Amino acid sequence: MLHNAGKTMEYLRASDQDGKTEQFSDKKLVWIVSKETGFESAAVIQDKGEDLVVSKTSNNEELTVKKEDTQQMNPPKFEKLEDMANLTYLNEASVLHNLRQRYYSSMIYTYSGIFCVAINPYARLPIYTKEVINSYRGKRRTEMPPHIFTVADEAYQQMIQQRENQSILITGESGAGKTENTKKVIQYFASICGVEAKTDGHGLDDQLVRCNPVLEAFGNAKTIKNDNSSRFGKFIRIHFGAHGKIHSADIERYLLEKARVTYQNPDERSFHIFYQMIKGMSADERGTCLLSDKPSEYVLLSNGDMIVDSINDVEQFQETKQCMDILNFSKDVQMQIFKFAAGILNLGNTITSLKQNKRDENCTIENTTWIERASHLFGLNTMDVTKALVKPRIKVGSEYVHKGQNADQVKNSIKALCKSIFEKLFKLVLDMCNETLETKLRRNFFIGVLDIAGFEIFDFNSFEQLCINLTNEKIQQFFNHHMFTLEQEEYRKEGIKWDFIDFGLDLEPTIELIERNMGVFAMMDEECIMPKATDKSFLDKLNRQHLGRHPKYAKPPAKSQLSESPVHFQIIHYAGVVGYNVDGWLDKNKDPLNENVVELFVKSREPLFAKLFEAAVEVATPGRRKKGGSFQTVATIHKLAVEHLLITLRSTTPHFIRCILPNMKKKSGIIEANLVLDQLKCNGVLEGIRIVRKGFPNRLIYQEFVQRYTILAPKAIPQGFMDGMKATQKLVEALQLDENSYRMGHSKIFLRAGIIGYLEDLRDERVKTVLIGFQTLARGWLARKKFKRLLDLRIGALVAQRNTRQYFILRKWGWWRLFTKVKPLLSVSRQEDEIKHKEQQAEQFKKEKSTDCDSALIPLLR
Repeated sequence: MLHNAGKTMEYLRASDQDGKTEQFSDKKLVWIVSKETGFESAAVIQDKGEDLVVSKTSNNEELTVKKEDTQQMNPPKFEKLEDMANLTYLNEASVLHNLRQRYYSSMIYTYSGIFCVAINPYARLPIYTKEVINSYRGKRRTEMPPHIFTVADEAYQQMIQQRENQSILITGESGAGKTENTKKVIQYFASICGVEAKTDGHGLDDQLVRCNPVLEAFGNAKTIKNDNSSRFGKFIRIHFGAHGKIHSADIERYLLEKARVTYQNPDERSFHIFYQMIKGMSADERGTCLLSDKPSEYVLLSNGDMIVDSINDVEQFQETKQCMDILNFSKDVQMQIFKFAAGILNLGNTITSLKQNKRDENCTIENTTWIERASHLFGLNTMDVTKALVKPRIKVGSEYVHKGQNADQVKNSIKALCKSIFEKLFKLVLDMCNETLETKLRRNFFIGVLDIAGFEIFDFNSFEQLCINLTNEKIQQFFNHHMFTLEQEEYRKEGIKWDFIDFGLDLEPTIELIERNMGVFAMMDEECIMPKATDKSFLDKLNRQHLGRHPKYAKPPAKSQLSESPVHFQIIHYAGVVGYNVDGWLDKNKDPLNENVVELFVKSREPLFAKLFEAAVEVATPGRRKKGGSFQTVATIHKLAVEHLLITLRSTTPHFIRCILPNMKKKSGIIEANLVLDQLKCNGVLEGIRIVRKGFPNRLIYQEFVQRYTILAPKAIPQGFMDGMKATQKLVEALQLDENSYRMGHSKIFLRAGIIGYLEDLRDERVKTVLIGFQTLARGWLARKKFKRLLDLRIGALVAQRNTRQYFILRKWGWWRLFTKVKPLLSVSRQEDEIKHKEQQAEQFKKEKSTDCDSALIPLLR
C-alpha cells in the first residue's frame, strides 16, 4: 500500500476530516452562476415560485435569481469525492466544484464513472515513483485512490484474465497533459511487465520509452497553450505474450499538423527538431547540413529565435541523438535525416529570392544560394529543380509543354513541397521506430494507447478542425455506445428491466452530415475533380444541399460576416456549435504537389530521400489515384484511417482518460472555471453524466443502505436477523419512496439522481434531532450536577458561618476557657487506665497459653 510511498498519499486521497465533517447549513444551499468562478454557493432565503431570493455565502449579498438558473448542492459528505458518478446531484456546478477542490489539494486524478479525469498540475508531483507503481500493481480500482496507474493496471489485468485486447483512450486539448499521461502509461507497463526481447543490450521496454523523445522532436511544437504540444495523434500498440511479457510494439500516427512547417501563429514555434539542430549541433555538423546558428535567418521559422524557458534545445538535441542510437538509427541515417530537415529550411528561404517579371506572368529566382543548398542536401541537380519550380512541364493534349509560373504559384509550390517532405520525413522516423520495436516473438494480445487531440472550437476553424472534430465525434459515439452496453450489462446482471437509450445514436446525424453520401467530405471530393471548382462553388453546393434541410447544418451568424475570416457554415456537434471557414479547403483536400519536382525527388542521389517519394510519383496532383480511378484525397484518407482506428477499438475493451487544461497561464493551483467547463463538455464528461442521469446512477449494496438509513425509520426493521434485500424493501416502504425513483436488484438498490441527496437531507435532520436530544439530556445532567454542587457549597458555607459565630461568642467565656485547658488532662488519665487494662489482658493471655502447653506434654511423657 501507499504507506511505503512517503508523503505520496496527500497528493492522491483526501483525509476523512478534509471538508467532509463540515456542518451542513440549516438553510437550503444552491449553486448560482458566477462570472468569476463559474458557480458560487448561495443560501435560499425565500421561494417565490419561479424565482428564488438567495444570499451569497461569500459576502451575504442578497439577489433574486430564476429557479431554473440554480443547481442543487451536494451534502458535505460528498466533498472531494473520488468518483463523481456517486454525486447525488450530478450537475455542472457540482462536477466543477469537486474537481476544483481536489485540484487545490494537488489531487489531479478523479473518476467520473468509467472516465478518469486528469488535470494538468503544472508541477512535478511525487506520484509516479517506483514505489507508487508497485503499490498500484494488482489492486482493484476501489482499493486505491484515483490514478492513471489504476487505469493502466486495470487494462493489464483484464487482458491477462479475460484474454482480450485492451485500449486506453487519452484525449484532451493542447496543454492538457495527454502526452505526459501517455508516457506514464507506457512507463507503468515497462516497469511491471518486463520483456523477453533484448537487442544490442537495450530492452524493448527501454526502447519503447525512448521512442517518445524522438517522436516529440519531429512531431511536437510550442503552442500558446503548451510548450511541448503534440501536433499529431498516435495509437501505440504494446503487444504481449501469453505470460504477460512485452513482446513487441508499433505506433500509428494520425493528422500530423504539417501546415506548421510553413507558418506559426504569434508566440508559437515550428517543430522542435529545427531549433534543436540549429542550437544543438556542433559547428562541423551545421556545416554538413548547411545550417546557420540563428533561427531568425529562416523564413519558415516565422517567429525567429523564440526563447522557451521550459525547453533547452541543446540538451534535447543530445537526448534525441542518444535515443536514436538506442533505437538502432545508424550515424549515417541520423545525419541524412538531419540533412533532409535542414534542406526544408533552405528550400523555404528560396521564397525570399523570387522575383516577378514585369513583362509577363513568369518569375525568376534571383539569389540561387538557398535553392543550391537545398538541392545539395536532397541530392538533386539545382538547374533541374529550378526549372521544375519556375517552368514546370505540363501535358497539353498528347504533348508536354513548359508553362511559366508567377511568384505566388511558385511560392505555394515550395510551401507544399516543404510540408510534404517533412510529412514523409516524419513517417520515415516513425517507420524506423516501428522496425526497432518489431520482434519475431509471438503476439497474443495488445494494449493500445490512443493519444489524440480533443474537440476544437476556435475563433477560426478550418479543414483541420473539421477532421479533428469528426474524429472526436466518432470516438464520443464509440464511448456512448460502450457506456450503453455496460449499463445494460449491469442492469441485466442485477435482474432489472429498464428500457435504456443508446445515446450513441444521438451523434449519428452529425457524422452522417460530414462523411456520408452527399456530406461535406463527399461533396468536397467531388469538387476536387471538377476543373473550374472553387471554394465558393463548394460552399454554394453545401448550402443548396443542407441549409434548412439538415438538422445539424446551420447558417452562420450575421455578425461573423464582418470579420476578416468570416464563418461560412456551422455544424452542430455534441460539444457545441462550430463555425467553419472554407477558404483553401479544396487545395488542402487535394494536397497538390509539383509533379515535376516529385519526379526529380525519386531520382535523387540520396537513396533514402528517393525512397521517401517512391510511392508518391504515381499519385501526384490533382489527387491520389488508386485502382479503379477513385481519388485518395486527404478527407478520404482521414476517413479511412479513423474507420480503421474504430474497428480496432471496437475489438478491444476500452478505458477512458480525459485530460483537462486548468488555465491559460500555465501555472499551478489556478482553475479557470469557464475554460474547464468547456473542456468537460468537449471531452464528453458532461455528456457521460447526462447519459447516467437518465437511468439510476446511484447504487448501494443492501447492507450499506440499511446501515446508513435505518435511522430514518428505526421501527421498520424488526429485531433479529433479516435478509438485506427484505430489510431494504421494508425501509424503502417506510420512507414512502416513489416506485419510479428506485429499482431493487439482486445485490444492490438502484436510485435515481437526487434520491441519495434527499435521503441525506432527511438523515441530517434526524441525526440533528437525535444529537439535540442527546445534547439536551447531557446539558440537563451537567446543569443539575452543577446546581447540586452549588447547593452543597451553600450548606457548607452556612455551617462554617454558624461555627465561626459560635467560636467568637465562646472564646471569651471563662468556663469555656477552663474546659479547653482541662480537656487535654482528662485524656492523659484515661491513657493510664487503658495501659493498665492492656497489661492485665496480657498476663491473662500468658497464663492460658502456659496451661495449654502443659496439657499437651503430659501424654508424651507417659
